[in-house]
Amino acid sequence: MEPSVTRDLALAHGLTAEEYDRAVQALGRTPTYAELGIFSVMWSEHCSYKSSRVHLKKLPTEGRRLIQGPGENAGVVAIGDGIAAVFKMESHNHPSYVEPYQGAATGVGGILRDIFTMGARPIASLNSLRFGSLEHPRTRYLVGGVVSGIAGYGNSIGVPTVGGEIYFHPSYNGNILVNVFSLGIARLEKIHKGTASGPGNPVIYAGSKTGRDGIHGASLLASSEFDAASESKRPTVQVGDPFTEKLLLEACLEVMKSPGVVVGIQDMGAAGLTCSTVEMAARAGTGMEIDLDKVPLREEGMTPYEILLSESQERMLLVATPQTERRVREVFAKWDLDASVVGRVTDTGRVRVFFKGHQVADVPAHALVDDAPRYRRPSARPSWQEALANLDRDVIKDIEDGTKTLQALSTSLNLCSREEIYTEYDHMVRSNTVVRPGSDAAVIRLKGTKVALALTVDCNARYCHLDPAEGARLAVAEAARNLACAGAWPLGTTDCLNFGNPEKPEVMWQFERAIEGIADACRVLDAPIVGGNVSFYNETEGKGIHPTPTIAMVGFLEDVKGALTQWFRKEGDLVFLLGEPAGSLAGSEYLALLHGLEAGRPQPVDLAREKALHDLVRAVRDSGLVVSAHDCSEGGLAFALLECCITAPGAAVGAGINLEGKGRLDEILFGEAPTRVIVSAPPEARARLEQKAHAASVPVHLMGTVGGSRLTVVAGGDRVIDLEIAPARAAWRAALAGHLKS
Repeated sequence: MEPSVTRDLALAHGLTAEEYDRAVQALGRTPTYAELGIFSVMWSEHCSYKSSRVHLKKLPTEGRRLIQGPGENAGVVAIGDGIAAVFKMESHNHPSYVEPYQGAATGVGGILRDIFTMGARPIASLNSLRFGSLEHPRTRYLVGGVVSGIAGYGNSIGVPTVGGEIYFHPSYNGNILVNVFSLGIARLEKIHKGTASGPGNPVIYAGSKTGRDGIHGASLLASSEFDAASESKRPTVQVGDPFTEKLLLEACLEVMKSPGVVVGIQDMGAAGLTCSTVEMAARAGTGMEIDLDKVPLREEGMTPYEILLSESQERMLLVATPQTERRVREVFAKWDLDASVVGRVTDTGRVRVFFKGHQVADVPAHALVDDAPRYRRPSARPSWQEALANLDRDVIKDIEDGTKTLQALSTSLNLCSREEIYTEYDHMVRSNTVVRPGSDAAVIRLKGTKVALALTVDCNARYCHLDPAEGARLAVAEAARNLACAGAWPLGTTDCLNFGNPEKPEVMWQFERAIEGIADACRVLDAPIVGGNVSFYNETEGKGIHPTPTIAMVGFLEDVKGALTQWFRKEGDLVFLLGEPAGSLAGSEYLALLHGLEAGRPQPVDLAREKALHDLVRAVRDSGLVVSAHDCSEGGLAFALLECCITAPGAAVGAGINLEGKGRLDEILFGEAPTRVIVSAPPEARARLEQKAHAASVPVHLMGTVGGSRLTVVAGGDRVIDLEIAPARAAWRAALAGHLKS
């Protein structure tokens, strides 16, 4: 017997007293137990964006190639010849902390469904991962589970994981971040949307049967802080099956091939059947009648509440027409999947749900979506923010041995090679990966054409902690710079905004400032937001994460043969720095690792100069003047030079570098700053390269020559780094495995 609905029960479901009263007012009566479940998930932070929606409107969502912006399952941009790129990023943070393998695996499955729901075939994935300190007892377990979950799902379904990032910091001890991105390709005329139009049209449930797994999973796990009881929430994490998802993918793409067969389609992700029915009806201004007796179940005795809120994976909701209903069922039967007509579209604007002949829910769709709560929560600069900005360089001892410092940085947890992680992922399946993990951006060719897409994901959370607005600008700038270093110009951006508890004014201040920074940079760099995700409540027992507004960006190359990589290619080539050589210790990896400090204001980015640099890199690539390009970011100039020497898939190569300028050696070598790119070029290209840089008003500095078996750096007339490349490369590659095993 279902419990009677009371205010206390509503509070236990995550609604506030005011929200419960609002639900009662929308219905004109006390909700049924099923209706309480519907309101609780649809008005959860995860589904309603009630704390962020008023701020997200500030983001630029228009562009010359943008076809579909925020509001659908994924964003769409045109890339020419009637082809569209479809992409999005989502978080699966809270489920992955509770059960890392299934949390990460179902995160991958969910983002893939967002892509093929739009009618696009997924061709590449990225991920952005954050874990706590290795001193924390759960960190190694979480790393192993998350990486295995991503690999297990992505490899099995046959979509390559072509890049990503992974960082470790104590702020993630109680809340790891698992942000997953996927990109698909479709013909523009084959794009489908999640709308339930056409009263009388059949509503079809397709895919796996519904069970009790995932009830209040992503929807409510991601809408509150963790506490000491979080481990008990393990049963609410969904369980994925990539082999069923592969069948679902092929069935959906086949049924969407012919025009007019599918009117609308949406996956059943967070909040399951509830979210898909309500959102599809609300987008179209229609209603639905759903018969739960017709929903395929894999467990006996499931209640309406459980069926509606289950987050069982690999399920879709489609709207067909009376004429195409049979065709839809035939296609899914061919792929050995359930396809059951569970209801009809109506013109009432209400979602009515029946079970065993009785109505168990009758809710207005617009009240759950368009009229969901919207909050402009209090915002206040943290009292400790100003103290963070103060960095007294005079108390920081300068380095005495540049070689030892570079070795320490290159084998540190956050700068060492990620091969230990990305070799678990299949990054070559479907044979389209031109630039594999390990360069500034991955590059994927589009078969049958000469064009390619570049993909990258970036965020320096330490910068965002020190200055949320500037940190967010820097994240967008670095993503666009990475694309430029691959030879691509940006098509669009998707974000995953990971923050603490929005009910705390200092967290909302961080969020608002980050939105400001993202908006500024996306406008100037012509990289509009196509969609994304907000993940709040990344806190455990009152301790929140560093603000982490992760940025994923997709770029376009007109000719795949023009793709650049970061590593030096040929002995005798000249090494140039495009941009100013000066760096800053503020927020640097060097400062955190060697001095245990997170302080200072990150060096601000001049967005106009940043764009001029990107344009120059693409121009000298187009002119055939450079053979490699590498963004200079974490670890500073010296570490970037080392990466140019040791990251090639083939043999490593040394370089002899001579740096101009005076000042602190640690700032020269390991200071960090935006708007810097290292390029290598044949000697005969020097004059034209310098001419183009001067014409673009971009500083250019000849630093040295590629060659030999050592990286040597002279600064101020003194040799400050002298490092043998082969052992340095071996140590860099082996370091992460050593960290994780020790």
